[in-house]
Amino acid sequence: MTKFRGCIDIHSGQVKQIVGGTLKGDDTDKSNSTTTENFVSTKPSSYYAQLYKENKLRGCHVIKLGTNPENDAAAKLACQSWPNSLQVGGGINYDNAPEWINTHKASHVILTSWLFSDLKGKLKKCFDWEKLAKVSELIGKDKLIVDLSCREVHNDNGDSEWVVAMNKWQTLTDNSLSFEFLEQVSKYCDEFLIHAADVEGLCNGIDEKLVKKLGEWCPPGFEGKIVYAGGAKLVNDLETVAKLSNGKVDLTYGSALDIFGGKLVKFNDLIQWNQSH
Repeated sequence: MTKFRGCIDIHSGQVKQIVGGTLKGDDTDKSNSTTTENFVSTKPSSYYAQLYKENKLRGCHVIKLGTNPENDAAAKLACQSWPNSLQVGGGINYDNAPEWINTHKASHVILTSWLFSDLKGKLKKCFDWEKLAKVSELIGKDKLIVDLSCREVHNDNGDSEWVVAMNKWQTLTDNSLSFEFLEQVSKYCDEFLIHAADVEGLCNGIDEKLVKKLGEWCPPGFEGKIVYAGGAKLVNDLETVAKLSNGKVDLTYGSALDIFGGKLVKFNDLIQWNQSH
């Protein structure tokens, strides 16, 4: 059954909520002013980790949005507050994945841009199956989450496709979401994280077409192991996602949520949903 999942997004060392499509520069560049921030917390990452722990909210993710060293420090602090329970993404690769699992006590690592490579004869970055297999073997399938965040495009027939996007959702790759693609990737990982980048941070509603497709494309055994993020603005969005995906897809909330300065959704109401379902 569809559940609420928590998130901790970190940018320049602080917990923030950002409009995804505006995240174009790296957070080490202080002159970059393109990023639209909906919320900047005065509380440390550990506050949110402890909040999730107290409410037994499993499967929450910590995402580092940039290469600022302060992001690593904030992510480590969150993991220290709830060891072996939080999923960490952002800048994860073959070399540092074991450290996040073994030393910093993340429950999972989340891989995204590193999984894409320049392949001969291809104009766009392509999913690198060799990298995926290599890191899956290194840390174990049960410790790995693949982030396949995407943007909607229309093909020559006018139909929607959801193309996987990397580099803070700014670069479209050569891969689109489908049942076949998700099924193949699922052989190497434990979960999927999918941001709908076009609606991320806008609080204008979820991408219902994508959520429905994710339910249809869910590989066998991955029910409840696909987490959708982007646009959630109502508690009832949980019911909508449950209906559209046949309960196979979980939902995370950001800018609409009261713990992130939002006025549309109360954290306690989401906890009550999980407890009653």
